[in-house]
Amino acid sequence: MESIFKLYHNWCKIPDKIRFLIIGAVNAGISYLIFVLAVFLIGDKYYQICAALQWIISSFFSFTNQKLFVFCTKGNWIKEYLKCCTTWLVSYLLNVLILEVFVKYISLNVYIAQFLSIFAVSVVTYVLFKYFAFKVHKTA
Repeated sequence: MESIFKLYHNWCKIPDKIRFLIIGAVNAGISYLIFVLAVFLIGDKYYQICAALQWIISSFFSFTNQKLFVFCTKGNWIKEYLKCCTTWLVSYLLNVLILEVFVKYISLNVYIAQFLSIFAVSVVTYVLFKYFAFKVHKTA
């Protein structure tokens, strides 16, 4: 058990941008798979509903990964989760806006449009997570 804590401690020493890229790629992959499955089951006419389902389902997995493996914060589970919900709302709104533009005005396939949208929104999400949801106040 001690080796797991040591491994985790060493993991948390890696710069958070690198941790975010790794964990973010995992989260984005899971999120995208949820979208693809939803589109397959519901139909591509309802891509916005599929995007909403994707964000709702993937948010639980994402929160745990961001908290534990990207920002390595302790405690404050409820406070951080509520801040994450705000972050996800902003991310979701950006995502559906970009998705709508790509599908309706640029005529991209919904799968490609969502892939590009997730990638674009991830930059905003990182900033909101780092400086809002998981902001660590330094003590002097």
